[in-house]
Amino acid sequence: MFYEIFSKFLEHTDPEFAHSLAIKFLKNDQIPLQYFASKPDPILKNNIFNIDFNGPIGLAAGFDKNAEIFHSAFKLGFNFVEVGTITPKPQEGNPKPRVFRFPNEKCIINRLGFPNDGMDLIHQRILEKPSKGILGINIGPNKENSTKIDDYLLCLEKFHELASYITINISSPNTPNLRSFHDVSKISELIDAINIKRKELSSTKPILYKISPDVEDLDIEKLSEVFLQKKIDGLILTNTTLSKKEHLTGPSKNEDGGLSGTLLYDVSNKVIKSFYKFVKKNIPIIGVGGVSDADTALEKIKSGASLLQLYTSLVFRGPYVASDINEKLAYLLKEQGYRSILEAIGSDNK
Repeated sequence: MFYEIFSKFLEHTDPEFAHSLAIKFLKNDQIPLQYFASKPDPILKNNIFNIDFNGPIGLAAGFDKNAEIFHSAFKLGFNFVEVGTITPKPQEGNPKPRVFRFPNEKCIINRLGFPNDGMDLIHQRILEKPSKGILGINIGPNKENSTKIDDYLLCLEKFHELASYITINISSPNTPNLRSFHDVSKISELIDAINIKRKELSSTKPILYKISPDVEDLDIEKLSEVFLQKKIDGLILTNTTLSKKEHLTGPSKNEDGGLSGTLLYDVSNKVIKSFYKFVKKNIPIIGVGGVSDADTALEKIKSGASLLQLYTSLVFRGPYVASDINEKLAYLLKEQGYRSILEAIGSDNK
């Protein structure tokens, strides 16, 4: 009841202010957040990237930009958490207002532009209170270096020892020219540079690449060839989309920025299916975009995702969402005759 009343209040406040309140709430160690979480069923266990996951539901990058509340997110039933996007230097991001909610469609448009405290402060924050769960660290370039590789290398060197895995964000639509890295020659150059740096660091941490949902089918085939040839560790599919805004209602529907939520669901599933046809289980996929309940979670898994992430449904459905999906997903898997979540991955995408 408390959350329903609180969420009604938040619906009528500025989205970024509401988000800052949520961060303050989750940082409060006096609140028994573990009561939101349920124990994952063994059927959900999976080993991906040589990491043991008790369940498939993770918190996507963007919610905990500055690595302030990942400890609390684990208590809410998230099986892993990804923080960031983190850039070498602190930056304010794009001018406000830059976040717009659409309650009718359960969607959000954002054009944040990687606002964050910078790698030095965030590194110190994680170092002082290390993660006890699976922590992904999402890294990207400062705005003025959006087409350069150096910023990724700086952040990789800074965080590789603290992260369970590193995500290379080349797909935010809110940093100009960032998606130019989807060009085959540019992504090849980036992967080679990342691999050289990882070898210099003697690091074995998995490195994942987060891809746009707005890629064309022909580009997916070409990118898949590169990813298989370079033997990358994993993909995150997908970031926010620039499409589907015509289905929104409300005065902010024509705002610039990336769209997340339910309208992204089919778009991201299509990209997951297309990539999976080429990479199969050789390159594990984390599926993101419109996951809001057990049914949408299972469909994404059947499309080819080994793990899942959500963000927007946490905003609209509240703190129970991860535990609720874990619990009901286990039931669905058993009901449909699966002995393990592994059997369901890509089962509708042969």
